[in-house]
Amino acid sequence: MSKTKGLSVPRESGNGGEHMFSRMKSDIAAVFDNDPAARSLFEVLFTYSGLHAIWGHRISHFFFKRRWFTIARIVSQICRFFTGIEIHPGAKIGRRLFIDHGMGVVIGETCEIGDDVVLYQGVTLGGTGKEKGKRHPTIGSNVVISSGAKVLGSFTVGDNSKIGANAIVMQEVPPNSTVVGFKARVVKRDGISLNRLDHDKLPDPLIDIFQQMEKQIVELRCQVEELRGQKNKDDK
Repeated sequence: MSKTKGLSVPRESGNGGEHMFSRMKSDIAAVFDNDPAARSLFEVLFTYSGLHAIWGHRISHFFFKRRWFTIARIVSQICRFFTGIEIHPGAKIGRRLFIDHGMGVVIGETCEIGDDVVLYQGVTLGGTGKEKGKRHPTIGSNVVISSGAKVLGSFTVGDNSKIGANAIVMQEVPPNSTVVGFKARVVKRDGISLNRLDHDKLPDPLIDIFQQMEKQIVELRCQVEELRGQKNKDDK
């Protein structure tokens, strides 16, 4: 694991001379650490698609680094067919990534993921267009990205951050932050709420908009009633 401007970023998957079986053992341990439903080693080995996708990525990434791009993509697409998880062979993934359920997860080519990251179903780590070069996010270590969240663009999500369900993140996230909503905004940093939220509540931007519209409607009704009353007086 290397450091870039205070952010933990992964070395290429499989580098550092670490033994393959040691990596596999840590992957399995990540499942038991993050999923209370994991009951046995046999169950994890044969039924966890997120684990299969990560192991498949290790193989495709091996070919990708050696510029055997077609073989790498074939392996990637086979894994996608069986797991519902699409990880581009060029993505760099750290240790102990846990993908829970995983259906619909997409990880782009230039994405970098640190250690001990948790991704839930429907997460997209993608780009915003047809730009070249680094176009996918860099995810720090100990980050949790909830179901349906979209992290789009070439920026960093700092260590120990959390991204709420269905959030759309298109700008840098500081370390130790919690972000929610569309367009996602930071609501907590270093354990401190930025807008006095209760600890068990997260803001809903749509509800905020509806409440503002309701307030405006009430004000307009009052104005209409005043105009009607004035008109009735004038008619008399």
